[in-house]
Amino acid sequence: MLVHPSSIDLSSRTLRHLTRQLAAHRREIGTRWRRLPDRRQALLALAHLRCGDTYAQLAAGFEIGIATVYHYIREAAQAQTLAEAMTTVRTKAYVILDGTLLPIDRLAADTP
Repeated sequence: MLVHPSSIDLSSRTLRHLTRQLAAHRREIGTRWRRLPDRRQALLALAHLRCGDTYAQLAAGFEIGIATVYHYIREAAQAQTLAEAMTTVRTKAYVILDGTLLPIDRLAADTP
């Protein structure tokens, strides 16, 4: 398989956020040494979720096994629940999902 560089249309802030989540998760479960550091695992998961790269493509690109790719993506996907994410969202003035700015046209006072 030939490997080539690629880019992901996401901010470095997204990568840092997922990296912190993975690092906290690893500390919490007391995990042992990993083939990829937290940042590379986060990048792998984001490449899969954003670009749809296959496990085989990711394994070749990151020089790890396909089973390791599967394990890392599953772990990254479980880093934060939807409820936890929504709690964080409530504290923000605006939210960017997948690079799309979602304007808010209602005020809290307008709700019944």
